[in-house]
Amino acid sequence: MVETQGGEPDDGTAEVLDRPLPDGVRRRVVQIVSDGFGGLTVGELPAQLRQYARFAPNRRAKFAGNAMAAALETDPLFRQRIGEKLREAQPELTGALDSGSAPAAADPLDVAAAAYVLRPAGWVKLVTAAGEEAQRADAERAGEESRAELERLREELAQARERTRHETERLRAELDASRKEAESLHRKLRSALSDVKRGEAALRKAHAEIEAVRAEGTTQVSAAESETRRLKARLVEAEAALEATRRAAREGRSVEDMRVRLLLDTLLDATQGLRRELALPPVSVRPAETVDAVEPGRMTPKDIAARALSEHDPAILDQLLALPQAHLVVDGYNVTKTGYPQMPLEKQRLRLLGQLSQLAAQTGAEVTCVFDGAELAAPVLLAPPRGVRVLFSKPGVTADELIRQLVRAEPPGRPVIVASTDREVADGVARAGARPVASAVLLKRLS
Repeated sequence: MVETQGGEPDDGTAEVLDRPLPDGVRRRVVQIVSDGFGGLTVGELPAQLRQYARFAPNRRAKFAGNAMAAALETDPLFRQRIGEKLREAQPELTGALDSGSAPAAADPLDVAAAAYVLRPAGWVKLVTAAGEEAQRADAERAGEESRAELERLREELAQARERTRHETERLRAELDASRKEAESLHRKLRSALSDVKRGEAALRKAHAEIEAVRAEGTTQVSAAESETRRLKARLVEAEAALEATRRAAREGRSVEDMRVRLLLDTLLDATQGLRRELALPPVSVRPAETVDAVEPGRMTPKDIAARALSEHDPAILDQLLALPQAHLVVDGYNVTKTGYPQMPLEKQRLRLLGQLSQLAAQTGAEVTCVFDGAELAAPVLLAPPRGVRVLFSKPGVTADELIRQLVRAEPPGRPVIVASTDREVADGVARAGARPVASAVLLKRLS
């Protein structure tokens, strides 16, 4: 039971609400308090609500709703002040409630909330009726939502059935295709099994043929071994017969040698007897004495020195090349860099090879020209001239080593002439039996 500030009950305060305030009515009550809250001073507010004085209405309703509802219920003066603000804001609704009747067009929740704040006579019935109306409205709304949900579920069920039907048809089609594919695979499997059986039969036949060939080969090998043994026996007999023939030939040749020696002795004895019978004197003149020449002591040393050739005379090279089967080996770059070093290597090679070709044609000697392969930046495309052999040393081998190999390859006794100014090359070829000649001598002969 709610009393006024003086302790006396109002007209409607004796009435008591015997059930909880409906949620819809409670929200409207909180909104009414929040709207009237701003029109009160801080001193007019209950102590527990003063901290929300500066809040906006919406924030106030959100954060201070419970506190405002409790203050409205427990503080009659605060409820009276909120009622005055409500009368100022909604005079028609509050006037109708004061007269004992509610507007027909008014929202039942608004009517119940205003009645709860103003507490006119019969406000409990108004709040109860509003709560029942709200519940009925909620029930109707829930029924509408349930019907809508049911309709939606029916549509989803129909769609699910349709999808299930399509999926069933698709699965049936796939099942039929799978059955057909399985039948096809069974047919292929039976065909493959038949092929395997035929292959196994062919393999057994091949194995039988191989065994037959192997047996035949064994027979032929045995026959070949027998024939080999027979041929070996005949070869031994033939070798024995050959040895007997050779021995008989040696014995026969010994007889013939003896007869020839006896004939030669007979001839020598007859010759000596003829010389004694003819009384022939011994020979006093030798064939060498019939040759016209200068004997020692008949020429002066100056004459002999005038007839000798100098080591640097090109004529000595002609004499050497005139020897039978003479072979001239030329140290190519040593000669060209001695004679014309200012020319490029390619032109040096061409000039030297052209001159050596003429020399080979004039003397008939064998000519080999050796170049150092380390001087080359790339392989040389060179057509050797007529009568001249052109060689390049391999990587890691110098031209000097290649010249010494050429000299060692010649048989002892063949005249080999090596044209090079390199003293190491000259000494090496001299020890090997060749005749070294300076490059300047060859250049003089070529020019």
